[in-house]
Amino acid sequence: MKPQDELYLSLKDEEWPFDGIDHDRTVVRAIVVDKEGYYYFAHIERDDDFGKAELIETSGGGVEAGEELEAALRRELKEELGAEVQILTKIGIVSDYYNLIHRHNINHYYLCRVISFGRRHLTEDEIDSFHLTVRKLSYQEALAAYEESRKTKLGRLISNREVPILQRAREILTRTD
Repeated sequence: MKPQDELYLSLKDEEWPFDGIDHDRTVVRAIVVDKEGYYYFAHIERDDDFGKAELIETSGGGVEAGEELEAALRRELKEELGAEVQILTKIGIVSDYYNLIHRHNINHYYLCRVISFGRRHLTEDEIDSFHLTVRKLSYQEALAAYEESRKTKLGRLISNREVPILQRAREILTRTD
C-alpha cells in the first residue's frame, strides 16, 4: 500500500475529562490474520483505574528507544501471541488519547500474516493484571466482540480506534486474495 493510501485517524477521549497530557507514546499494533482468514487478538480481562472490562485488542505495544517500528512489531507479536509473521503492509496511524492517564498514543498499525506460532513471553502485568490470552476470531466474530466491549468506557475507546483499522484490513485482504 502506498503511504497516501494509509488510513489516518485522530480520536479524542470522550469517556474521561481532559486534564492535560503529560506524555506521548509511540505504539505498534497489528491486525494478524492466518491463511484461512482468521484474525488473532489479545483477549484482556482487567479491573483497574479504567474499570472492570473484558475485551479484545490488537496485539502490540510500546516502541523502545532506538527501536525500528517493524522490529518492535515483531517483538511484540512474538511476546503476546507467540507469532512469527510476514508484515504485508502498513495500514495507517491512529492518534488517540487516554485522558485518565494523561497520555497521547501514536499507534502505527500493520497487516500481518502468521507464519508460525510458538511460545509467548508475557510480562507480569500481562499475566496478573490483564490475564492476557489469545483469541482466534472470524471477521464477524471480531466485530461482535468489539461491539460487546462498547459496554465499558475503555472498550469504547479501543473499539473506536480498532474497528476502522479492522475494516481497512479486510478491504486490503479482499483486494489481494
